[in-house]
Amino acid sequence: MYPEAEFDACGCGGQCGCSGEHGAMIALTREEYIQRLEAYLRELRAEIEAVERELAELRQVA
Repeated sequence: MYPEAEFDACGCGGQCGCSGEHGAMIALTREEYIQRLEAYLRELRAEIEAVERELAELRQVA
């Protein structure tokens, strides 16, 4: 479990839509953290596939 902490600003400088404001962190169980990481990994894989498709299309035109 993770201790609660307050954050004044996001590392993005507010560009992620957070406006640089965050509430207290939520303490996750180990299983919840694993589920969150697995979901994030699925999102990353989908993004990679989209970039690879776009690159393939651009290379075909060239």
